[in-house]
Amino acid sequence: MIAEYAYEEVIAPQPDPAAGPDAYRLPLTDVVTYRFRARRGSYGSWRIDPDTITPGGDPLHFLAHGHDTVLGLTGDTTGHLIRELLATLSADLRLDATAISAAELADLDYADIEGHQTGHPWLVANKGRLGFSAADAGRWAPEARTPARLPWIAVHHDLAQYRGTAALNTPDRLYTEELAPQDREIFARTISDHGRDPADYLWLPVHPWQWDETIAPLFAPQLADQTIIPLPTDHDLRLPQQSIRTFVNTTKPTGHTVKLPLSILNTLVWRGLPTERTIAAPAVTAWVHGLRDTDPFLRDETRVILLGEVASVTVEHPLYDRLPGVPYQYKELLGCIWREPLDPQLAPGERARTLAALLHTDPQGRSFTAELVHRSGLAPSVWLRHLFAALLPPLLHFLYQYGTVFSPHGENAIVVFDDHDVPVRLAIKDFVDDVNTSSVPLPEHNTMPAEVRAVLLTEDPAFLTQFIHSGLFIGVFRYLAPLCEEQLGLPEDDFWALLRGEILRHHGRFPRLKDRFAAFDLLTPRIARLCLNRNRLHLDGYRDHPRRPHAAVHGTVANPLHAS
Repeated sequence: MIAEYAYEEVIAPQPDPAAGPDAYRLPLTDVVTYRFRARRGSYGSWRIDPDTITPGGDPLHFLAHGHDTVLGLTGDTTGHLIRELLATLSADLRLDATAISAAELADLDYADIEGHQTGHPWLVANKGRLGFSAADAGRWAPEARTPARLPWIAVHHDLAQYRGTAALNTPDRLYTEELAPQDREIFARTISDHGRDPADYLWLPVHPWQWDETIAPLFAPQLADQTIIPLPTDHDLRLPQQSIRTFVNTTKPTGHTVKLPLSILNTLVWRGLPTERTIAAPAVTAWVHGLRDTDPFLRDETRVILLGEVASVTVEHPLYDRLPGVPYQYKELLGCIWREPLDPQLAPGERARTLAALLHTDPQGRSFTAELVHRSGLAPSVWLRHLFAALLPPLLHFLYQYGTVFSPHGENAIVVFDDHDVPVRLAIKDFVDDVNTSSVPLPEHNTMPAEVRAVLLTEDPAFLTQFIHSGLFIGVFRYLAPLCEEQLGLPEDDFWALLRGEILRHHGRFPRLKDRFAAFDLLTPRIARLCLNRNRLHLDGYRDHPRRPHAAVHGTVANPLHAS
């Protein structure tokens, strides 16, 4: 909490020379002053030794004494923040009670690793999940590691829209892939038993929590007039992933991953599915896949895996969707996105782990990264060069060649390893929510369909690089670099030099894009400081808004990739 709030300049710890080198003090009140030792890291980050914190490392004590003084919080924000923090700490306790060693973690598959992750380190209350009870968290949170069978519903075409890529251009094609013949027969018969024509309905799974808390009460008229008809489950077991609303099919690994709306407030936003983006998801997938599939570098050299959102069913609310100014959470209530599964796209011997897993440290203090480096047999610097060579080239090529950037944060970016645990390539997911394009038109955007252009967010070229800086370099590597220094003996400066070297190698490979390197400048001396906690503390708080909030921007930080 102290480190991340200090990074975002919510608080300003002061050097404490009388206490020795690297000592800092932070007065909260006239009688309470926090003291600790810390080292400053890249991007202006803070590396605090938790054992040196006095009067103790209790975040609740810190909030109780500093909420209205150094933090400047209102009473309502303080109340909700304490609730979110307690939920996060409770989840951390559950994780701690069932934690396994780094070696055991390395033997798990991609979907099972997700249930052992501790959340985004940048966000202090990273498992708040406001809306979940304790029982809900024990059942539906990823750390519960409990597969579940999802119920389905049928929704009349008057409310529901289907979209799919060319291979899934009709609902029947999707349902033939996703559902066993007997399930399709049962679903159709259930609709017929209600005196309705199955051809008039679309089917989709629903999260049981969302059904009970949101769909049943807020779509009560539609349930009464049978515009919505409950269906049984499809019998497949699905496991919730780190995003909570995403489920991997563990019964049928070739089955699609499903992304469902969940009306809980977690990290920055309510975790629903925006109507217009759900509708457009397959079109966005088709466009992004088209860029890769017609580009030999992306297709044949990087072999980047793009886990497309290939089908969707969107259900509008007859009242909320027509009311301007209504909080956005009420316009994201019901729908489903089907995403391509990862396992069928892996080559023999390959295995995948979420990028966030590289930051994990086991109860004995051993990092997951150290375990993988040990298993690879490579020197740490060589292993890191492989990691950067797997991650950077596809991301940089999409940015420079196509003015298009993903948000490659720890949960969206997936590292694919060979059978010696050496990183070899990248997989990316969450296109429609996390793909942004240049606001300055590029010739490569001429192939973008109007439907895609209407939903993708655009940014000024100078700011577009923030998605790589903040999502990957600050959001992941800011923590991985000191971890490599502590556990692998690789100095932090060497870490950033290796990363800069990979970027420059890419520049050397594509000299014709020199103007784009300048427009999308990753090596600029300073970058804007994006803040994830500041938004909750000082901007949007916990109030309802008609639009989704975004990360706050506060000042700038030095870029460790800039050549001094």
